[in-house]
Formats: sequence, C-alpha cells, structure tokens
Amino acid sequence: MPKAARDVAAGLQKKGFLLRESHHSFYHLYVDGKKTVIFTRISQGEKEIHDALLGAMARQVKLNRKQFNDLVECPLTLEEYVRLLQRDGAIETPKARNN
Repeated sequence: MPKAARDVAAGLQKKGFLLRESHHSFYHLYVDGKKTVIFTRISQGEKEIHDALLGAMARQVKLNRKQFNDLVECPLTLEEYVRLLQRDGAIETPKARNN
C-alpha cells in the first residue's frame, strides 16, 4: 500500500535519519552522533511512495518491508533498529572502553 512521502520522511527523521537536500532528499542514519553507511532517498517533489519504491527503500536501510513499515510508523524503536543492524553486521557494534 502506498505511503505519503511526508509521513515516510517524518518517520525516518524520528529514528535518527538526518536529511541532506540535493536533487533528491537523502536520509542518512546517525547513531551516537556518527554518520553510518545506512541511507535512503526520496525524490524531490514526491507526494506518494508506491510499493515497489518502499521495498527498495527497505532494502537500502537493511530491513524487510514489514520492518520498514514498523520503522516509519514507530513500533520499531531506534534502539531495536540499531541492534538489528549490529546483529546483521550492517553497522559496527561500539567497542567497550577500558578505563
């Protein structure tokens, strides 16, 4: 089912994705203030995002389609998302500090 682009954008931003405008709107995931390799984009002027594109966005952020829906609609928390990414090796697990 298609989603409003503004709803997807708002959901991503609530979960730690920061917006960088170019000829597209790029959303990069930041964790603990550091930019990760995880990103997706929404075309400028996009009003509605159709199913195929939502699936592609889900793959870009290393989720399946249901997880992506949960991410942008809020049942999937940032902490749970980061743990999934770390578990799957998509982003590094922070190293413990020796004091």
